[in-house]
Formats: sequence, C-alpha cells, structure tokens
Amino acid sequence: MIKPTLEMRLKMRERPQHRVPVMYEKWQDLLFLHWEYDPQAIQRTLPKGLYVDTFEDRAYLGVVPFFMRDVRPRLFPSILRVPEFLELNVRTYVYDRYGTPGVWFYSLDANHYLAVRTARLIFNLPYFYSNMSAEFNPANNEISYSSYRYGTDPNLKTNFRYRPISEPSLAKPGTLNFFLIERYVLFAYSNHKLYSGRVWHNPYQLAEVEVSNLNENVLCLDGFLPRSRVPDHKIMSHAVEVDIFGLEELD
Repeated sequence: MIKPTLEMRLKMRERPQHRVPVMYEKWQDLLFLHWEYDPQAIQRTLPKGLYVDTFEDRAYLGVVPFFMRDVRPRLFPSILRVPEFLELNVRTYVYDRYGTPGVWFYSLDANHYLAVRTARLIFNLPYFYSNMSAEFNPANNEISYSSYRYGTDPNLKTNFRYRPISEPSLAKPGTLNFFLIERYVLFAYSNHKLYSGRVWHNPYQLAEVEVSNLNENVLCLDGFLPRSRVPDHKIMSHAVEVDIFGLEELD
C-alpha cells in the first residue's frame, strides 16, 4: 500500500492520455460541505482495496449539492442529451493500494430517473431517484436547494441555502481546500470487484460561501450519525466543464 504524495495528487490534474471520454457534463454552483469524522469509522465502511485518506490525521464526510447541465454521451449526443437535473452526493476521500487518491460515494441523489438508472448500470454507483428542487435569487446570487429521497422518512428532507461571498481563486496545493476539492478519480465496487473511473476538468475556481440554512438529514439516510454542528469546512465553485471516462477494473 502506498500513501498518496502531493506530487501524486497534482499529477491527477493532468488529462488522461490515449483515452476517449464516454460522456461530457457541466457541473454548476457546487456547494462543498465537510465534517470531520473518525478515520477508523470511515475505514470500516470501505470495500477491500480502499483506504481512508486523511489530512493532518483527520478524515472527512462531504455533502455536495449542485446542478448537472448539458449531460451528453460522446456517441449520439444530440439524441441522448439531458439538458439539466439536480444532484446531491455524500462522499468521503480514499486512495487505492497504488496511492491513487479519489472519492468514494455513499449515495448520489438525482431527480432524473433515466440518469439514475444509467449511472447505476454503467458506473456501478449508488444513485437514488429523488424529489429535488432549486431556486436562484438574482438579487443576491443565493441558491435555495432541497432534496427528498423517495421511499424514506418524509422528515429526512435535506435543505440548503447558500451564496458566494468572495471572488473565486484556485486551491493552493497542500491546503485543506486542495485535499478535499481537487479529486479526479471515483471508485466503485460491484460483484466483489473494485473499479476506478477518471474525470477531467480545469481546476476548480473556489469562492468563500455563506450558508444560511442547512441540515444533515442526507447523512442519516446513509447510516451516519448527524454531526449536530456547523460544517468544519465549506466552499463553493461556480462551474466546471467535465470529461467523463469509463470505468476500469483494478487488479
């Protein structure tokens, strides 16, 4: 097992060579909320072959609501294009035995049924069909965002209200922002096999964020005890254009 170095983390920003994307997407108005969590507790939730990634010995649970825009496959993009939908994911940060840093998803809620079924089938990711809505207030750039996962307790609806309060800038390598946000690999597990998938986009432009309303109900849906405190880290990004590459089975 190799732990990722800063050099390895920086290298993940490079676009994969000799590979062709399977999909293109735009991720917009992403809110990143993170709570510190016991690394050993996180490790117990991971499949064999993945290891909890830590920053100064601290592990994190993340909750990320955002807008999916212009989702289209490389083949037949005009026919299979999905103009937009909402997505909310719960994640943590991991690496494999080669030291590849990435993201492990506990859940991904979306309000587009076909997108949910396709992502489950092609990417082996735990997508859930959910009732979601969002409103944008142009007067102050504030976004109101809500999500309810069908078939769960109606009291466990998740809500956010957020807006940027600074000019955007890039995360500095070696900082907590860089550790949490600059991730270009996802891991998936199916039929006792571990897979990795690459994404590529320009580095996030990050803005400080004001969050005036939030709850942690989505953590409860995924089996985690609520933190019952404000997030230990919060940041947002306006948008990135993303290339999505197919899954590869890991040795």
